[in-house]
Amino acid sequence: MAAAVLFDYSAITTRELRLLSALNDSKQHTQSAREDLYPLVLRAAKRVTVVSRCVRGIDSRGLHNTNLAALRDALRGVSRAEQADVLCLVDGFRVPEFEREQRAIVNGDATSAAIAAASIIAKVSRDRYMHRAEEIHPGWSFAEHVGYSTPVHREAIARQGVSPLHRMSFQSLAYRQLAL
Repeated sequence: MAAAVLFDYSAITTRELRLLSALNDSKQHTQSAREDLYPLVLRAAKRVTVVSRCVRGIDSRGLHNTNLAALRDALRGVSRAEQADVLCLVDGFRVPEFEREQRAIVNGDATSAAIAAASIIAKVSRDRYMHRAEEIHPGWSFAEHVGYSTPVHREAIARQGVSPLHRMSFQSLAYRQLAL
């Protein structure tokens, strides 16, 4: 998942601004705090774009290239052509082949409200997706580990093999134990 957020600061109330001051890197928040921030970001944003890529696309193009393309599409979604004055802030690095003015901010999700908001939107969207994945593909504990390589996740792969959601290009120790 990749996300981008364009705030309309003139439309944000003082109360919303105070609540949004809690924005930070999504990994620094609990799941509950992220869920609380999610609707606040949506209300305060002028535009939000979330982009998801399928596992087979990631396997064929590579994770890094796929992530860059998803981020580029998310940024394009919030910085429409009629808005020539938008500066796109990106967490950590510049996005190649992107026609808009951009600024890479190291630790951006900890220092930029827009990047932190995008981090929250992407993480909540991914976690919700993983909870739905658990319903469709039971037994891999997707809702518990939300896609991270945890001992529980590796045990499920050892027990059941890989699901259609597992990236075959990801070289996990759990994968190496299987005849794929």
